[in-house]
Amino acid sequence: MGKKYPLPLPKIDFKIDRVAAILYSGGTTGTNKGIMLSDLNFNALSLQTLNYAIGGKIEKGDKILAVMPIFHGFGLGIGIHTAITNGICLVLMPQFSVKTYAQNLIKKRPNYIAGVPTLFEALLRTNGLDGEDLSFLKGMFSGGDSLSIELKAKVDQFLKEHGARIQVREGYGTTECVTASCLTPSHTYKPGSIGLGFPDTHYVICKPGTTEEVPVGEEGEICLSGPTVMLGYLKNDEETADTLKIHADGEVYLHTGDLGYMDEENFVYFKQRIKRMIITSGYNVYPSQVENVIDGHPKVLYSCVIGVKDSYRMERVKAFIVLRNGIVPDESIKQEILAYCSQRIAKYAMPREIEFRDELPKTLVGKVAYRVLEAEEAEKAGKNDSKAADKPEAKTAKKPAKKSAKTK
Repeated sequence: MGKKYPLPLPKIDFKIDRVAAILYSGGTTGTNKGIMLSDLNFNALSLQTLNYAIGGKIEKGDKILAVMPIFHGFGLGIGIHTAITNGICLVLMPQFSVKTYAQNLIKKRPNYIAGVPTLFEALLRTNGLDGEDLSFLKGMFSGGDSLSIELKAKVDQFLKEHGARIQVREGYGTTECVTASCLTPSHTYKPGSIGLGFPDTHYVICKPGTTEEVPVGEEGEICLSGPTVMLGYLKNDEETADTLKIHADGEVYLHTGDLGYMDEENFVYFKQRIKRMIITSGYNVYPSQVENVIDGHPKVLYSCVIGVKDSYRMERVKAFIVLRNGIVPDESIKQEILAYCSQRIAKYAMPREIEFRDELPKTLVGKVAYRVLEAEEAEKAGKNDSKAADKPEAKTAKKPAKKSAKTK
């Protein structure tokens, strides 16, 4: 006789410090590193998400539409492990397309959806949800990249217009703690904040490069401790020691490499990755802040801001912009956006250059791949330098020798 299906799952004993998975990070920020995540990391995330994100209660038949790839902490940790361990039905999408996603929303009626900001930006563009009722949604979570204040407002308005009684909730985290470890509360929102730390997760802000905590409201490096913090980097003790540090309270903290601050109510505010900061004419410019302003223009869908090499300023600010459907890019739109920015951005942080595109490059998890844009600009700069070096020097015209006066 053949085997009877479904077969029972093999019994596996829980071990607090066993490596359950190795995920790789660094696709947009540098060299890839193997991140060793434990049984505890994944199971703690599941319990934290259940109690803080979902509200502690799962109803029979609840579903999640999972589109994030499972090689990413967001996809594996939330979309797969958290869903399965809490009895949520998985609706898996192996490959994302706006049309298919919209169709699955209507056909499958999932109660929870999670994705990166570009996914929600795509939903705003599709015609497949016109007039549809989305009141079945109980939770919409954005992570993996910064959700601008302007895009959040647009998504919340979209939800309201489609009958949903929720707001999009922004999470924050890194693969070094599986995925989200901080989330906007369900019915509270502070503009610019990424919310409060998960249960048993402690956030502090430190002076970059140290374990010295800074006062409330002061900017520094975002650090966190808790049960989802990784075991370390695979075969890389030096990077591990640089990222996991013991603080004065005796706890191990993950130093994220992100700049931010906390307010008196422990709400966390993300500003920028430390390495992504643009320095122009001696001033620090945070790309995300400039992007937030640009994205607020009614004709802009989304943008990406990078620093471009500049012989005078060291770096100049360049903005890549995708316009809303039906808006034709031309010089008048460019001047309109610059005028809009000039009223909201310091002069030194103003974009010196704007480039319109139909789409921006994305990483495999859907983030805007700003590193690709930086590489394109660096390549162009290199070609220009090469042309300048190959250009023959202009010959200096010789002046005729001055004739001496003749002696009479």
